[in-house]
Amino acid sequence: MPPDDVTLTFDGTATTLLRLGPVTLLTDPNFLHRGERAHLGYGLSSRRLTDPALQPDDLPGLDAVLLSHMHGDHWDRRATRGLPKPSRVLTRPEASRCLADRGFTATEDLRPWQTTTVERDGVVVRVTSVPGVHGPGPLGRLLPQVMGSVLELVRDGEVRWRGYVTGDTLFRPALAQVLERCGPLDALVPHLGGTKLGPFLVTMDGRQGADLVELLRPGVTVPVHYDDYGLFKDPLGTVVQEVTRRRLPGTLRPVVRGQTVSLTA
Repeated sequence: MPPDDVTLTFDGTATTLLRLGPVTLLTDPNFLHRGERAHLGYGLSSRRLTDPALQPDDLPGLDAVLLSHMHGDHWDRRATRGLPKPSRVLTRPEASRCLADRGFTATEDLRPWQTTTVERDGVVVRVTSVPGVHGPGPLGRLLPQVMGSVLELVRDGEVRWRGYVTGDTLFRPALAQVLERCGPLDALVPHLGGTKLGPFLVTMDGRQGADLVELLRPGVTVPVHYDDYGLFKDPLGTVVQEVTRRRLPGTLRPVVRGQTVSLTA
């Protein structure tokens, strides 16, 4: 792989392997099999409809894990059993406390817009925590804290690539702060699915995903988190249709489980 290449390998749901030069990150580890249930709190659960492409034993050496929030479709019981307990996990304080109870002692709390770094072979990946809104109004206070992540590959003091993994946030115009605080994006990885609790949307549907592409204007967009669970109500085709209809700039690059795609235009 070229030294500054950036790729995404899709495992399913929001679980991806991100390779930024020599640095390898895992996002939102969900390894449940088809038919198993993810627990979402308050007695709610959702049955998985697909099988993941990878299991913990298939993973390469990881430099860090990025966790959007503590829900069973983002960190499950198979992740707890299969990932090394010393793994460095970057997440919100609420999720960090839950992981500490499960024996993961190398968690790092990131508050909104706080930055940390992951380093390997002279390359720095800068991780900036982006606040998210998992539910509207009062419902948002009942759902877990959400973290999106802006990732920057830095070599010789220069940012060579920048991308944004949204986490389970709804679209809000305030997400324009990603550009204001961090700069233009080479790639966007939005969590979609149009998940609803009753009548309330709690993850972006295709229309909101297109709104975010229109707002942030990334070079490449790779949607994830859209068809793996029964609670996901909005298919991938919706965002494809919306982006096409609006003639939005950049490249929409859908990915299937087990596939590796470039995150560079």
